[in-house]
Amino acid sequence: MRRGLTIGEFATLTHLSVRTLRRYHEAALLVPAAVDPFTGYRYYAAEQIPAAQVIHRLRELDVPLAEVKSILAADPERRAELIAGHLRRLEAELDRTRAAVVSLRRLLRPDAQDLRVELRSVPARTVAAVRGHVTLEDSTRWYDAAMAELDAAFGPAGRTGPPGGRYANELFTAGAGAMTVYRPVREPRASGRIEVVELPPSDLAVVVHCGGHDDIDVTYGRLGSWVVEHALAVDGPIDETYLVGPRDTPTPADWRTEIGWPVFRLGPGGLA
Repeated sequence: MRRGLTIGEFATLTHLSVRTLRRYHEAALLVPAAVDPFTGYRYYAAEQIPAAQVIHRLRELDVPLAEVKSILAADPERRAELIAGHLRRLEAELDRTRAAVVSLRRLLRPDAQDLRVELRSVPARTVAAVRGHVTLEDSTRWYDAAMAELDAAFGPAGRTGPPGGRYANELFTAGAGAMTVYRPVREPRASGRIEVVELPPSDLAVVVHCGGHDDIDVTYGRLGSWVVEHALAVDGPIDETYLVGPRDTPTPADWRTEIGWPVFRLGPGGLA
């Protein structure tokens, strides 16, 4: 009497190689329905095909074997949570890869003509702001939450300019530091985390980064090189002004971000 599908037949049906099926058996991930005690031949049941196909798809997504085993053993709701968690990790890894590719393309094809630096004296300003001590890893989430709070408190009619941020050097050098996200508004007022903040005057070397922020580090590096060559850098916070950003358009190619590097100037027309 036939005992089930041979390992070769099962491999053909599931697109899992014989070698892989043996490895899954040894790992107790996909155990054959029967094993001949004399020959050691493995036999699989037709009912095992869906489980094998699930394993195949999960392994295509680079889910570790131990996690695959947990997914198969879990109830349907928990199984969905585990798979969703892995997909989120894959999406984050894809974002990191995409950002690295964009940066490398700019680094490998530098265009010195597209760096236009402006020396600018920015007067003191009173703004509505949210301040905090933030880790670099959490900075994007923190920024989004702070901007949402500012947007809710001050509608378009009350705004007098694009939003901005000031970032302490320690945020980049030590991975954590002070962040200030602000909006210039007609009547600054405190509410919740929002404070009325006086931004001191500053002299900046300013460049506009065009496009998404995946390669904004390249623009930072090029501006920093320009400052080293042409000016005296000041140990102060970096300024960013979001002329056009995610809140204005969902198209990253249309974003425009001013980066301001603090410098020391002798007078209106000269550098130190």
